[in-house]
Amino acid sequence: MHRPTITAIAPFIVFLGMLAASPVISKGEEGAGIEIEKVFGPETKTGEYKHPSCITELANGDLYLAYYGGAGEYAGGTVVYGARKAKDTDTWTAPVVIASNPFRSLGNPVVWQAPDGVVWLFYVTRFGETWSTSRIKGKISRNGARSWSDPFVLTFQEGTMVRNQPIVLENGDYLLPIYHETGANTEFSGADTTSRFMRLKSGTTEWTESGIIRSARSNLQPGVVQTSPERLIAFCRRAGDYEPTTKGWIVASESNDGGFTWSEGVDSEFPNPNAAIDLKKLANGHILLVYNDNMAGRTPLTAAISIDGGKTFPQKRNIADGPGAFSYPTAIQTSDGKIHVAFTSDARTVIRHAVFEESWVSGK
Repeated sequence: MHRPTITAIAPFIVFLGMLAASPVISKGEEGAGIEIEKVFGPETKTGEYKHPSCITELANGDLYLAYYGGAGEYAGGTVVYGARKAKDTDTWTAPVVIASNPFRSLGNPVVWQAPDGVVWLFYVTRFGETWSTSRIKGKISRNGARSWSDPFVLTFQEGTMVRNQPIVLENGDYLLPIYHETGANTEFSGADTTSRFMRLKSGTTEWTESGIIRSARSNLQPGVVQTSPERLIAFCRRAGDYEPTTKGWIVASESNDGGFTWSEGVDSEFPNPNAAIDLKKLANGHILLVYNDNMAGRTPLTAAISIDGGKTFPQKRNIADGPGAFSYPTAIQTSDGKIHVAFTSDARTVIRHAVFEESWVSGK
């Protein structure tokens, strides 16, 4: 959750002003084949801070987006907002509060519609000064995210947090990536920070723990895909601090028992500047990784494709690049086959939404 302070430079401010003037922009390499719209920015009165966002497709084809907003990352009174883009329309509804707490600050919403139509909302409640005091709560909706249940507690352990969406395993279980952050500091996470998972067994109503990923330099915020009935792979954000490094890599792990136990996390080939990533399996079995292809900053935001079950990712292309930061991506593939990526920019005051085909990444 921690993020270094970003100082905008003058040319970038001018450039961002140009983007804000247009509701739909083209960005990334060559621009053609990708559309990026500005969803919400400073003009949206939910507080200056709008980060991170999460997007899902609902059963009726609507897109639904959640984020947390307020005066800043560690400000008091931050709440979770939700907004909808109805199918075949070009506009988002005004964001409304979907989770709040009169005494605590909230963060990191994850919204996801399950195959049975239930929409899940997971989010973090912060009990102290840092995110390592947090616990995970949730809500559900049975009417397409138009109203929400009372909140329930998913984890009671201090320092547990959520960031990426669940997946449905081949046996029908739901697997939710979570993490346990330690350190009690706003500028680094502790050396024993780990990625973890919660499982909802098919036909039950209780989420239970399902494995831990440990690594030499610690890791958090896993993304996970299933490549065969027993094999799953996870890519995780590296933990630690934000100092310049030549050893900042996405941490990789795998499970060979359906996600109950995980191998020791190891450095992958992908740079990571201590920033969130997303990993999703596409309808054709290919795997999409969205990450910041840089060890020193959160630019560019890059999409990479694997066609061999995550062994190699030879196809990649930048979604957004240039000065500043493009961070905390959530990627989905909608029923029409298009890939959508929600992310934040402009010092975490603007939410953007990119749409492209897999072929745009592969060039085929």
